[in-house]
Amino acid sequence: MGDNIFNELVKFTIKQSCVDDEPIKRTTKLYEDLGIYGDDAVEFIIAFGKAFDVDVSEFKAADYFKGDGIDILGLNKNNKELTVGHLEKAILAGRLDEEVINF
Repeated sequence: MGDNIFNELVKFTIKQSCVDDEPIKRTTKLYEDLGIYGDDAVEFIIAFGKAFDVDVSEFKAADYFKGDGIDILGLNKNNKELTVGHLEKAILAGRLDEEVINF
């Protein structure tokens, strides 16, 4: 995959996540490594779609990101990982959905 696309994605990710002390690699996980969750995750995905002209309408953020607030019962679990590499594939495909992520 193109280095130019990846470099632009890294710049975008650093700017949107406000994390500049974490090296951004294709394997970097948005939730686990960068701490993106809740409303910030939704805003991140929307901004990602706009910045890279990616259709995010079929992306189910709740499957990948925990919500805001305290989860004392442990009900707010996300079982799926979303990485910077997945976002790179979405840019190339023009959409972010399960098919692109799992390809």
